[in-house]
Amino acid sequence: MKFTKLLKFAAVGFASISILAACGNGEQSGGTKTTEDGTEVRVVKVAYDQASKPMSYNDENGNPTGYDVEVMKLVDELLPEYEFQYVGTTSDDLLIGIEQGKYHAGVKNAFWTQERSEKFVFPQEFLGLSSAGLVLKKENEHIKNLSDFASAGMTLAPIAANNAQYTVIAEYNEANPDNPVKLKAGEEFTVDVVQWVNEGRVDGGVIIEGSFKGQVLTEGGPYYNLKDEVVYSEFAVIKTWPLFNKKEQEFADAYDKAVAQLKEEGKLRELSVEFYGRDLFEVLDQVKR
Repeated sequence: MKFTKLLKFAAVGFASISILAACGNGEQSGGTKTTEDGTEVRVVKVAYDQASKPMSYNDENGNPTGYDVEVMKLVDELLPEYEFQYVGTTSDDLLIGIEQGKYHAGVKNAFWTQERSEKFVFPQEFLGLSSAGLVLKKENEHIKNLSDFASAGMTLAPIAANNAQYTVIAEYNEANPDNPVKLKAGEEFTVDVVQWVNEGRVDGGVIIEGSFKGQVLTEGGPYYNLKDEVVYSEFAVIKTWPLFNKKEQEFADAYDKAVAQLKEEGKLRELSVEFYGRDLFEVLDQVKR
């Protein structure tokens, strides 16, 4: 009897160790489920940056929403063989989680970079468009682009080297060696650029238009009190992408077919107006990145 119990304990212990090992080896969770009509559906985890309004965030009821998330919801509707489970997280965890297989895919208003292309699968179809610009004090609203900013010798808020915004400025500097922006790598992925500019710590900072509107121009935003003190100056409209784990090429291919259909139907234009207040697809022919 004692020997039998020992065997049972050993079996339970081995099973527990196996489960822990499986949880820690970076394999994606999700699995499959069978619908009432017997169809097998693959469940995939789609991470989203929950602090990136209006691109991706939680609404007043705690539900995932934002431009990026709503596009993925429409994609899910067109892919009956998949079921998307949305996981709200931080920008850093999203990147690490997709790379390690914790999540199958994720959205965070992500720009393409060479470094990211080596870590993730980028689909053929971009997700949306994002307006990138400078937040400046009202007195500097005559600064209309990066060239103006650089020529004036202005200082820029630091940007983490692994932030795609850093890459955008670095690419400008490479193309304009005689008039570069003073680019400094920061230790944090993002800094509070509105506050830095307001305090005079720097002359300007890179920000996404949607974030500027949410923080400064929207009543109740954290810097609504500065709406007459700071301005936004767009310097580029940039394509944004979902990121897929390196093993998820088939998933990315399915996404491509769905998004191509949504673009043709004008669904992404509608979402752009809803969440950004403008149809960014109107300037698609001018987008260089």
